Amino acid sequence: MIFAAPSPCGADGHPAAPAVAHTRVKCLLVDDIPENLVALEALLHSEDVDILKASSGPAALELLLIHSDVALALLDVQMPEMNGFELAELIRGSERTRHIPLIFMTAGAHDQRRQFRGYESGAVDFLYKPIDPHTLLTKARVFFDLQRQKRALAYQLQQRTEELYINEMFMAVLGHDLRTPLSAILATAAMLQRPLPPEKVQLLAAKAQQAGQRMQSMIEDLLDVTRARQNGGLVMLVAPVDLAQQAESVVQEVRAAHPQRELLLRRSGNLSGSWDAARLGQVLANLLSNAMHHGTPQQPVELQLDGAAADTVVLRVTNGGEIPAALLPRLFEPFRGRQGSTSEHKGLGLGLFIVRQIVQAHGGCIEADCQDGRTCFTVRLPRTPLAQ
Repeated sequence: MIFAAPSPCGADGHPAAPAVAHTRVKCLLVDDIPENLVALEALLHSEDVDILKASSGPAALELLLIHSDVALALLDVQMPEMNGFELAELIRGSERTRHIPLIFMTAGAHDQRRQFRGYESGAVDFLYKPIDPHTLLTKARVFFDLQRQKRALAYQLQQRTEELYINEMFMAVLGHDLRTPLSAILATAAMLQRPLPPEKVQLLAAKAQQAGQRMQSMIEDLLDVTRARQNGGLVMLVAPVDLAQQAESVVQEVRAAHPQRELLLRRSGNLSGSWDAARLGQVLANLLSNAMHHGTPQQPVELQLDGAAADTVVLRVTNGGEIPAALLPRLFEPFRGRQGSTSEHKGLGLGLFIVRQIVQAHGGCIEADCQDGRTCFTVRLPRTPLAQ
């Protein structure tokens, strides 16, 4: 029995473990004297602080183009080409960097006019050299802690917002999606109370059974979402599995459900491993049904199984048509498939979310890629998932 493991895949809609508030912060040091940079770095360096160093204003701006999440910037006032005041004005003039706290450092004498200009440029403090190490370290830690608190609050807000969204979608499902098949069952039951010919009874019973199966599928999906969110992932019951045999069974079912569509199955290499067979069947069924529903009808859907690697099996589901770029970053989130759709829902928008949860529970990853008018979902599964 294993639980969901962190996925090795990364960004751009690729499945990954839930984001957490990072504890590391960044501090930018700007001084044209190398010895001063070395001394400041030695003073502020710690296991949870990344030091960014620049010997000039232009070099500092280049660093800020890459690192906008800087907790604190220490700027030397007296620098050639661009002094600290000019650099501060440019930092404050950019939307990406105007939030960065600035502390000026100067070797000059105390001058109220210079101090006023520094604060006018956006500084939060003004330190004079030689700088007292204890004072600087104390002030810096305040801003480092503020950055961590800001990230923690932003993360909590994101989590609460997502929870509210999920709760709203649950209510929408209960109020709309489940009501439709339930109404069909109730209407069928009412008709069956009347005298009807046997063939009519069988037809109505089949419709009621179909509606009941649809409700059961919806409820199972909702339960999977609840299990994944409350338990940190789905539980997998792993055993030796022949993926080729499992895929053949699922492909036959999908072909029977979509007789008008072409579905190709290509296999190569060793396709055996230790997985949850039922859950992998769910992955294949969801991906293939998704391709049938959203893919271009005139182009075939293709399932490729690649077992050439010694420790990993790769499966790919490809169909015609491309997913809108705006949808890709949130493709694997629950209920997202329901947003912005004017067509009738054929599901709850949970299929890809559940697929990702199953793949991650096996220690694998899934990614979606669109190019040349085709969409491809790629799943990479280790042959032996690590127990969590």
